Amino acid sequence: MTMRRDTSPIGEQAAWADDRGTAPGRRADAPRTVEPGDDPSDAGAVHGIVGASPALRRVLRLVRTVAPTDAVVLIRGETGTGKELIANLIHTHSSRRGRPFVKFNCTAIPAGLLESELFGHERGAFTGSVARRIGRFELAHRGTLLLDEIGDLPLELQPKLLRVLEEQEFERLGSTQTIRSDVRLVAATNRLLEELVDTGAFRADLYYRLNVFSVELPALRERPEDIPLLVRHFVAHHARRLGRRIESIPLDVMDTLVHHSWPGNIRELQNTIHRAVILSRGTSLQLPPFDAGVKAGRTLAPRAETFDDVAREHILEVLRETNGVVAGPHGAAARLGLKRTTLLSRMQKLGIGPRDVATARAQRVGDAVTSSAGSIAP
Repeated sequence: MTMRRDTSPIGEQAAWADDRGTAPGRRADAPRTVEPGDDPSDAGAVHGIVGASPALRRVLRLVRTVAPTDAVVLIRGETGTGKELIANLIHTHSSRRGRPFVKFNCTAIPAGLLESELFGHERGAFTGSVARRIGRFELAHRGTLLLDEIGDLPLELQPKLLRVLEEQEFERLGSTQTIRSDVRLVAATNRLLEELVDTGAFRADLYYRLNVFSVELPALRERPEDIPLLVRHFVAHHARRLGRRIESIPLDVMDTLVHHSWPGNIRELQNTIHRAVILSRGTSLQLPPFDAGVKAGRTLAPRAETFDDVAREHILEVLRETNGVVAGPHGAAARLGLKRTTLLSRMQKLGIGPRDVATARAQRVGDAVTSSAGSIAP
């Protein structure tokens, strides 16, 4: 009896996905989700939002409701759930879409520089300020400002943010001139602001001012029916960027991905697929083992794979595809975007020789390997 391995082609609808007839409206002016067959590079059409689950549709309905207004929006969700994409979608469907969309992470800048980054400063305002600096609120004038990780904003800066929200004005550091602010604010956080208010780490008045319209993003484990769509989206994206051909996803691989808990949500899934595309041999997606620590809610480094391991495997895969040819328009160097001498140097550093290429070829076709089975043509 012949055993047939079931696979899930990249371009087909998955068994887990919702029926296409129930998908959101496909008008050109309506925000919609990515579906199989869509071109993920067409940002104007898909906005980077992937999925068709009821949980995601509820989010999109809220976005469509609040986007045309100028209300402050508070986006809540675990890390990696796509809060920045939703903020961008709100801006895209607002009357400010032709104006700047400025992003700022409240944890990316030392606390002592946050005020200058948000509101700007004049020359000589403090030691080292040799020139005037325009802050994020001025850069976002008549547009939208996303304040990510708002729960980590220092307590001493919160009254100044509250003043901008209530009075639409501020001053640069070192200046007495008041600047009028016309900015639509979107805030995002993965922390429970109510608990921060209870402990005194977040001002209650600022919390109520930010919580005008709240959008709660579901964790990936709460929308498993979207995982096949996300997987195909990321496979197509990374395969195209890496110059690989991944034509099918085995059903056992897809089932593993659907039933994983994904504590890192979409970001973790995307990175997993990126690594899988790099390590896959042939045209079928191969899934590396999950680290046991991830299931316990901790994101750890890959167990046995180092950067050199991944780089070596990727170079060998390309050499297999070029039959060991390094130079020329169709050689491995051109496919990898490297100079011939640079690739040869990396191969030497990683210990890649003719026998490695021969072994890889034999493993691919199931033949035995002999010492003279292959060569590399520099």
